[in-house]
Amino acid sequence: MSILPHESSELVLTESRTMRAQTADRVDVLDKVKALALLPDGVHATADGVASYYEVHDDVIKKVVQRHRDELTENGLRVLRGDELREFVRDNLSSTNGASKVRSLLVFNRRTILNVGQLLAESIVAKRVRTYLLEVEEKATPQQRSEAVEALELAEARMRVLKVAEGIVDSAWLETKARLVAAKALGEEPEVDPLDVPLYVPDFLKGKGLKRREIESVQSWFGRRAAALYEAEHGEKPGRRQSDLPNGSVRETYAWTERHRPVFDETWDRYYAAQFPTQLGLGEAS
Repeated sequence: MSILPHESSELVLTESRTMRAQTADRVDVLDKVKALALLPDGVHATADGVASYYEVHDDVIKKVVQRHRDELTENGLRVLRGDELREFVRDNLSSTNGASKVRSLLVFNRRTILNVGQLLAESIVAKRVRTYLLEVEEKATPQQRSEAVEALELAEARMRVLKVAEGIVDSAWLETKARLVAAKALGEEPEVDPLDVPLYVPDFLKGKGLKRREIESVQSWFGRRAAALYEAEHGEKPGRRQSDLPNGSVRETYAWTERHRPVFDETWDRYYAAQFPTQLGLGEAS
């Protein structure tokens, strides 16, 4: 699967929590796109109601809740239980089959329903909601728009380079790199599994106290030894990636991530911990 989406710009909201937060109050957009049917209290909807509004299966809404519960809770998602649930069901769902037997119930207010629309990538109704929301960005100053355009153009150029590398370098590393580029363009922290963050040999060695010259002397053999240990354990070599060198050239290196840190630690302990720096003749480590 390609890491570079070709969908319209409204998908920026599905990727950027910062952007979603900036438009979270625009609940008026919901009724502009489609009539929103709320429960008798005029405030809430159930997961079924939200699914009906966005014209998706209710399981899709449940998956969105599972993946983004913290964000949705911040925007008003509630789980009703006990006396509060019984009172709510009596006033709003008494005619619904089986409603009186449920032990808990998710309820969404307008803000939460809008938040769901910011996250649903495949719903046609959600796409229309996001398109309306992005009109808010037209209120930005010329300087803000210019800075945003520059950031997006730079990200687009970097994404094109990553696109060319598909099928050549490690796919997991490539996807993580793309997420990092996208997040930087959006001015926010990337939503990336910490274990997928790239791990570089020079950074690891610097963390061990080595100076720049020492790192330059050690890093090549360190990488080879780490790769040999990895291959011995997994029966295959690590994935590959392309790395930019200070002189402007590009070379292919192993696509290490934080998942591989135990391999680095083993390499250090086995080949360097006891010997470095005296037996390598590299001088004192700082």
